[in-house]
Formats: sequence, structure tokens, C-alpha cells
Amino acid sequence: MNHRTPGVRTRTRVRTRTRTRARARTCRRGALAALAAVLLLGSCTRTAAPAPPAPAPSATAPLPATAPTPQGLLLTADFGADTVTFVDPQRGAVASVTVGRAPYGLAVGADGRAWVATAEGVAVVDTRTRVRVALIPYRTATGPVTDGEYRGGGMGIALSPDGVHAYAGVNVPGTTGVLEVLDTARREVTAVVPVGRRPFDVDVSPDGAEVYVTGHDSFDVTVVAADSTRTRRIEVAPYGTEGGLGSWLKPHYAVVRPSDGKLLLPFEGERLAVVDPRTGRTAIEPMTADTHQHGAALTPDGRLLVVGTGAVQPGDGKGPSLTVRSPDGAERVYPLRGPHEDVAVSRDGRTAYVTGGYTRDGYWNGITVVDLDTGATRRLAAGARPLGIAVL
Repeated sequence: MNHRTPGVRTRTRVRTRTRTRARARTCRRGALAALAAVLLLGSCTRTAAPAPPAPAPSATAPLPATAPTPQGLLLTADFGADTVTFVDPQRGAVASVTVGRAPYGLAVGADGRAWVATAEGVAVVDTRTRVRVALIPYRTATGPVTDGEYRGGGMGIALSPDGVHAYAGVNVPGTTGVLEVLDTARREVTAVVPVGRRPFDVDVSPDGAEVYVTGHDSFDVTVVAADSTRTRRIEVAPYGTEGGLGSWLKPHYAVVRPSDGKLLLPFEGERLAVVDPRTGRTAIEPMTADTHQHGAALTPDGRLLVVGTGAVQPGDGKGPSLTVRSPDGAERVYPLRGPHEDVAVSRDGRTAYVTGGYTRDGYWNGITVVDLDTGATRRLAAGARPLGIAVL
């Protein structure tokens, strides 16, 4: 993530229409009517505007709605294409659905519906039929709907354990962000809660009583009581806050450890902040990857996976990687080819799926599949700048 002077990169989309204008031309009369007709046809053909080329077939054309989505497919949020993409872990992309501008994070409920944080609002996708069934606008004004690393709108998103609420962290450029609470049955925003700047990630306690919002540019986690929306701020800055918005040493993504409810936030492949949300205290444990870090996930057996994006400055740290950290703190670091952003785990806990979208330049359009026992990797082309990912 580029943590220096914030700016919004916009992309102008130009739609070109081809207009065919009939131009009357006087064709000389020949002796034979048939010859005149041929000459007239040839003259009009040469002066007509050429037809646009037929579009190439899409590799992610939607599958028929009669073919329900099987379990085990992946779903990615395509930050560069306004879509979510369904990905077969063996074959690659199999379908896509338009959801809204610049989708960032996503969460999938037990009912098979995906909640996708876009720049325009929270999209709801029925993953079984591959149809967007709703787009819920934010209550908060976030400025022009646009693309890019600093764009306004939804970033992290999570569901309550019972599926009754969705929680979307909304970036408001130039100021602090908000957490918008959505009623999933009514599909509407029911509360807006002030949180930190640029809410990269949203997590929920195992009992659903608290929501944790990671404020990237404010070096903090905001603890939100689910029943009252009361908030507490916990500063999480193992390197300090010197440098402010220009610092690279900020929190990005967190996971909640089920065994004790503590939050795990990795920093720079050097320090793991273990935050107790009840007391606000933070303990620091050493890490070994020595690389700027973004996405994180837990396997069913409690291993922590952390995506390393590469050195912030050339020569100052190691390259992209996936850290596999055991509950006892032992780590294996598997190299990756190029920057990546987020990670999800297969149902059996043996495979990691790492998105290549990345929030900065250097991203690529696909997923790296990592065997967690051996570190063997293979690449799948999928989506356009995929960031968030979930296993269906």
C-alpha cells in the first residue's frame, strides 16, 4: 500500500459509438442496368464506415443459471473490473457477475449470499445462481464514485455469526471512516458508527458481541459493541506513529484467534501484534519474513497465514511471500512471484489461495495456489486485480 501523500487515481471511460452515415453518390448511368447496379454497389461499399470488430469471447462468461455453483469454488472481488469472479481451483475463472465500481472486500454467509463492499454500496450476490440481487447504497457521502487505492467507499466487510448483520468499513477520503451496519433481511443500513481512517479490515468476535475495525491510516482498531454501537479505540502501533499518513508501518488486516478472542495483526514480517480487545493491551511477538505484509487468515488447525507483498524500498527487506505460522510461533516462509494482497484457506486446511490484485502497482490478474505442506505453488488466471477472496 502506498502510504505516502494520498491521492485518487481516476479512470475515464470512453464509450465509442460507430455511426454509419449513408452518403449519396451519383453513379454514372451505363449502357446496361446490371452494370450500373454493380458500379453503384461498389462505390457505396468503398465509402461506408467499417464495422467494428466483434468482441472476443469472455473467459468469464456466466454459466447457465441452471448449473448451481458447487462448493469449493473461489470468489474474488475484482478491484479492477467492477465484478466478482467465480474461480475453479483447478481450471481458473468460470463465471463473473457485475456488482459495482471497484469492489474491495467480500464476505459469504451460510445461505450462499456474498456481501461485497464496492465504491457505490454493498452488493448482494446469490452465489448459487450467480446473480446480483441488491446494491445497498451507503448512508455516508464518500465523494465521487471512482477507482484507485484511495477511492471512497467500502473496504473491509464481515458478517455476524448468525448472519443477521453485515458490517462494512467505509473509507471517506480526507477524514475518518465509518462502520455501516446493515440488516441483511431488510437489506438496508441501520446504523453508522465513526471509526478510524481507511478501514482496511472488519472482523467480528466469535460470539458476535463485538466488531473490530482496523484503521490503517490511524494506527488503530476500533472496538464496536454490536448491541449498542458504543466504541473504544485501541492504538496498534508497534513501531510508533511517527510519520503519520506518510508512514509505511501501519496495521492492514487482522484475524480473531478463536481460542482466546485476541486479534492478530502482522507488521513488516518482523512483529506480530497480539491485541486483547477486552483490556486494550498489546503484546509483540517476533516474525521472520522481513517483508511488508497485508492479508491474513487462519487455518482450521490454528495456523496463521500472512501475505508478504515485498520490500517497501529496494534492498530494504525480502521479497513477496506467504508466511505459515504455527500456534507455537514457528514459521515457514514460502516465496511468491510478485506482490499479492489477501488469502483464503481451503476447507480441508491444506491449501492457500492468495490474490494477486494488490492495492499498489505491480499487481497481476490471478491467484497463486499454495500447498501449505510443501510450499509448492501454481498460478491461476482469474479476474482483474482481485483483492478480497472467499471459499464457497
